[in-house]
Amino acid sequence: MSQMARRSTQLLKHLISTRSQSDSLGSKRWVTYMHRPGDGTPRPVTMIPGDGIGPLVTGAVEQVMEAMHAPVYFEKFDVHGDMKAVPTEVLESIRKNKVCLKGGLVTPMGGGVSSLNVQLRKELDLYASLVNCFNLPGLPTRHDNVDIVVIRENTEGEYAGLEHEVVPGVVESLKVITKFCSERIAKYAFEYAYLNNRKKVTAVHKANIMKLADGLFLESCREVATKYPGIKYNEIIVDNCCMQLVSKPEQFDVMVTPNLYGNLVANTAAGIAGGTGVMPGGNVGAEHAVFEQGASAGNVGNDKIAAQKTANPVALLLSSAMMLRHLQFPAFADRLETAVEKVILEGKYRTKDLGGTSTTQEVVDAVIDALD
Repeated sequence: MSQMARRSTQLLKHLISTRSQSDSLGSKRWVTYMHRPGDGTPRPVTMIPGDGIGPLVTGAVEQVMEAMHAPVYFEKFDVHGDMKAVPTEVLESIRKNKVCLKGGLVTPMGGGVSSLNVQLRKELDLYASLVNCFNLPGLPTRHDNVDIVVIRENTEGEYAGLEHEVVPGVVESLKVITKFCSERIAKYAFEYAYLNNRKKVTAVHKANIMKLADGLFLESCREVATKYPGIKYNEIIVDNCCMQLVSKPEQFDVMVTPNLYGNLVANTAAGIAGGTGVMPGGNVGAEHAVFEQGASAGNVGNDKIAAQKTANPVALLLSSAMMLRHLQFPAFADRLETAVEKVILEGKYRTKDLGGTSTTQEVVDAVIDALD
């Protein structure tokens, strides 16, 4: 190769390297969120600390929001799972603010007391539950490359609460599935996949046994799928789904489910990806959104964890990042998520459920220190 050719080759390599670095820097320097005038005005958010570990983890969110100077402020209400109904003033606050952040509300077993969580979903028509189950860098799990979004119908199915005693010793519980609710949850799942560059939607069902009810759900999903030809669609029976989740979870992307199956699938996926203490989630309808820990699996009312002040705040911190993005504060959401991920990756401050010995407050302090 001649000297001129070598010089040309070196110059070309330099230009390519410089362009690559410029593109990398440019993506951070030039691509930004252009807000509308007035978008920086602090937004009111209804807060329900709830039961058990709820006050601890919602308190953690308050501290981090204050440290970030996030443009939100909280209207707090004292609500507990043993109440007969959600207080009217709480519903009015959520309807006014459009957004709520809540800790867990314990539902008493039996006794005829209805779940306040279910009441909230029905009163506000929060028809879609979304739980994101994914691997966090630095947190060891059995499976890698897990990034599953479980989208669950939230207002009917077995949770309709239509039960009665036919004769003494015989109880009938009705599972209600409608075309309207099945169609709108399918639309939400496919729209989510489309807007978030997801490649596949899997419908979870038991139509081999419940041929009419789950058959209607599947029929609705299939009809919606035809309108999104760029997104792969498949179906899986719920028992096989559970087996596949624990053996090969990386095959799933977005999952759309009726009410009860979604609860089981979301908690299973959360356990696979790192535990309920780190999985964010929320419930959304046409007008309102309520953000909470994505999967509870019994830890909400754990009095021992609450007394020891060792509840994991990560799930609700990530849920509050989802809330910030929902409120169109993406830079604050990015800062919070980055800080949480940094603390998890370093591994110095972790609560007992993640193999550590830290208290809730120690994790919160670490996240605040990690904020950019």
